Amino acid sequence: MDELEKKYYKMRDIVDMIGVSASTIRYWETEFPELSPKRSLSNQRYYTPEDITRLRMINYLVKIKGLRIEAAKEELRTNKKNISNRIKVIEILTETRDDLQEILSALTKRK
Repeated sequence: MDELEKKYYKMRDIVDMIGVSASTIRYWETEFPELSPKRSLSNQRYYTPEDITRLRMINYLVKIKGLRIEAAKEELRTNKKNISNRIKVIEILTETRDDLQEILSALTKRK
């Protein structure tokens, strides 16, 4: 799992991390009140690591699990810890799969 090293991240960083479009993230900001990035004087959004965690949860619920916005809101209200744990497990499994793919690819090239 990527450790977030910076205090703030810009929208383009978030798009790369989460894998959804900027317009989707902006829409989620209107639907989920707990998601409110800081803004500069020029209205540039700055996301904290906590915002990124929330976005990952929302992405999991809406895009991966397929919940509608209202169901995702309810799930976040009632089951936030469980969602966070699932996301961590998914990220660990994804990293493990990627590592195993690299090993398999290296072994295949050796033959």
